[in-house]
Formats: sequence, structure tokens, C-alpha cells
Amino acid sequence: MPTIPAVLRAAAAEAPHREALVTHDQRLTFAELLARVQGFSAGAIARGIEHGDRVAIWAPNTAEWAIAALGLTGIGAILVPVNTRFKGEEARYLLDRTTVKALVVDDAFLEGQLGVDPLAALGDPDVLVFRFSQPLPSGPDDEVEARAANVTDNHPSDIIFTSGTTGRPKGVIATHGQSTRLFQTWTDTVGLHEADRMLVVAPFFHTFGYKAGLLACLLKRATAVPLKVFDVDEALRTITAESINVVPGPPTLYSSLLEHPSRSDYHLGTLRLAVTGAAVVPTELIARMRTELGFKEVITAYGLTECGGFATACRPEDPDEVISLTSGRAADDVEVRVDAEQGQPGEVLVRGFNVMSGYWDDPEATREAIDEDGWLHTGDIGVLDADGNLRITDRLKDMYLVGGFNAYPAEIEQVLVRHGTVSEAAVIGVPDARLGEVGRAFVVPRLGASVEPDELIAWCREKLANYKVPRSVVVVDALPKNATGKVTKNELRAAQS
Repeated sequence: MPTIPAVLRAAAAEAPHREALVTHDQRLTFAELLARVQGFSAGAIARGIEHGDRVAIWAPNTAEWAIAALGLTGIGAILVPVNTRFKGEEARYLLDRTTVKALVVDDAFLEGQLGVDPLAALGDPDVLVFRFSQPLPSGPDDEVEARAANVTDNHPSDIIFTSGTTGRPKGVIATHGQSTRLFQTWTDTVGLHEADRMLVVAPFFHTFGYKAGLLACLLKRATAVPLKVFDVDEALRTITAESINVVPGPPTLYSSLLEHPSRSDYHLGTLRLAVTGAAVVPTELIARMRTELGFKEVITAYGLTECGGFATACRPEDPDEVISLTSGRAADDVEVRVDAEQGQPGEVLVRGFNVMSGYWDDPEATREAIDEDGWLHTGDIGVLDADGNLRITDRLKDMYLVGGFNAYPAEIEQVLVRHGTVSEAAVIGVPDARLGEVGRAFVVPRLGASVEPDELIAWCREKLANYKVPRSVVVVDALPKNATGKVTKNELRAAQS
């Protein structure tokens, strides 16, 4: 399989004048992007970056992030993206864990948005700092091409850290060939076209933004239009101004678009393809994405960082019930099974070329995640149907016991969002003296609607077994989410203690 620098060079050769990257302040063709990337590579070599060095990037979705990432991986350095919401101590953990040689920063963003001084956050005078505000020195152009030619498909391209919702983040190692092979498969599966213009909302520090966004567009010669920071108004403006037709993202992204009070002021008629995924995607949300946002195709998919972000997906030709109720079938050359009888819920296991070789410098955690037969234990609960379509029912860690019965929050959330007043819902288990635990629902009202907790509980009683019905409903303006749009239920749990 091609390496990431080989993909960029092929795109620049085949479509030199097509727009590759459009941001709020820059428009770069594939040829221009390659030239900028080669310049960064040369400067990084001049500053002493060598093959195999780990280099972190701490910055939002900008052209500079993409140029730095492609410039570093193009000379054999290993990219370590840093979450833009991290504070100094959290970022320093990643840098120490991977013993980075350099840190690339947008210091204006960090100081303005996060109140972080990059140098103070480092606490290590031996780490080089490359600032977007200070261009790198000129370097040897001939060595750039020699370094790119020496990058192989089995060389590590990046170490992307998990979200760390259940402990310290762990660094997932991916290789060049693994990444390009998987996201070539992703583009073919979801139906990304070379003329498409993709709004990249997911942050580049996450697999979904970097690889299903930037890398996928390079592979297909499509145009990536990243948002620096997610803002609903800016997203709607960009869709209109840039004739966006592809919008991948978490379910919460589409809920935000749906509930925006000025949505009707924008032209969304170019929208064609949405690709979404999470532990569970509410079927009511998919219906509203089609009817109210106008997406002609909605694809649901499933994956996690440990398997490259992609394991299963529906296909565009699948019937509505498959797309609405499942995350589709295994990707080509990937195996997916459930640790239970067919039709019964069990832990989802994944095996194939997309599974990580391991966590960086953490063999014990690697052994816990990947068994001796090569199966990745995902921690997700799912059901496989006779056709191999996977329906994710919940996260193993989110399940709670009501009087000895397993309650899966996602199933309850599906029912809640089908009520006409509810836009988003999250359910957690809370202590109960008699039953051990019972459900508590947190709901966000739809635009202009008023939620009545007693009415919502009665609605659930009509559709769910008694032990699954939430005993209480809390109406909130918004659910807590991490930078990738996932609801952070640990924050909801912490607030109840």
C-alpha cells in the first residue's frame, strides 16, 4: 500500500489545479499543498528532525496543521496529535509518554483559547518548539525527496491517543500502509467522490478528523474544508458558501444543525452524504437528517481508535432499515464477531489489518486489549444479524443493573429521542436503595419545545420493560461532550455523587 507522502504526491500529479484544502484564510490546490508540505519538511530536517522521531502538534484544524502533519510524516517522523482542549499537565503527559523531540504549536490559539503558554506547558527545555508564527528555516530539498522515498508502508505514521474517559489516555500506533489501505476502503465504502467537498468538523487530533477527513480527501482527490473550531453558525455559513456536499460527524453535530434557530436562513441544498457513527445513532435522528437537513444518503459506521477508526459500515445501496438500525457489515478484509450466540448481545470483537499493533510503550494494556488470536476486545456491546450487520447496543462500561437485570442506556435513549419534544438524551445508572441502580435521563429539548418529565416517563413505560424505564428525568440546555462530540457520561455521573 502507498505511504502518506506517496498519496500526496500522486494527488498533486493527477489533480494539480483542483482545490485540496480550503480554510477561513487559505485556499490551496493539490500542487500548492505539496509545495507547502515540502517546505515544512525541509525546515524540519534543518531543525534536526530525523526518521522515527516523535513530533507532537498542538493546534486546531487549520491549513498549518495539515501542512505540518503531512510534512512530518513525509520524512518519516511519527505524528503525535494533541487534543486542543488539553491543559498543560494533560499535554505534558502525552509528550513525556512518547518522548517527543519537538512540539508544533499554534501559540496564539493556545494562549487565546486555552490560556496556556506552550513553553510553560512543556516543562522540558530539551523539546524543540516549532511555532506557526515563526516559519522554519530553509532546508535541503533533495533530502526531502530522499526521506519520502525511504518511508515504508509498515513504518509508524502516528500515535493517536484515546480519549481517556476511563483512565489515562493510551497511544494507539498506526502505520502508513494501514492508514492508507483502511481509508481507501472507507472512501469506497461510503461513496466519497473526487468532486466532493467535505466539511471537516471533527478535530484533526482525532482519527475521524485526520483520516476520515484530510487523508480520505487526499486519497480521493476531494476537497477538505476544515472548521478551526466548531460553531453551528460557522458550519451553516460554510456549507452555504463552499457548496459543501459531504459532512461526516458524530450524531451530536447533526442535532446541533437541526436545532439551530436560523437554519432556514442558509442554503443546504448541496448536501448529499452524511457519515456518522457512535455507540448508537438514534433512528429518529437519521430520519430527521434526511427530511429536515436534506441529506440524500446517510451512512452509519462503527469503529474505534484501536482499529483505525473504522470496522463496519452500511453501504449506500442498503435498505433504510439496515442504515437506520445497524452500523452495517465488516469492512473488506476485516472480521467482526460478537462474543455471544447470533442475535444475542455480547462484546464486539474485531480482527484484521486495521487493528493496531499495540499501545505505545504499554505491553500490558496491549495484551488486555488484543487476545492471543488477534481479536481486539472493543468494550462495546452489540448484536450481529444473519447478514452480518452489526447493531451496537451500548458500551460495556455504561451498562447498569436494575434489580439484577442488565439495562443498556442506548436502548432507552433511542426511545427518548423518538418523543417529539426531545432532541438529545443520555441515560446513566444512579444508586437506589431497593434495586441497586435505576436509570436517570438527561434530555435536551427540541427547538421551541417544552419537555414534561412525567410525560416522558409515561412514554417510556409504554415502550419499555419496567426495569428499563428511567425513574427521573433532568432537562438540560446541553449535554457535556468531549472535543470529538461524544457525550461524556462520566461528567454526568460525577455530578450526581
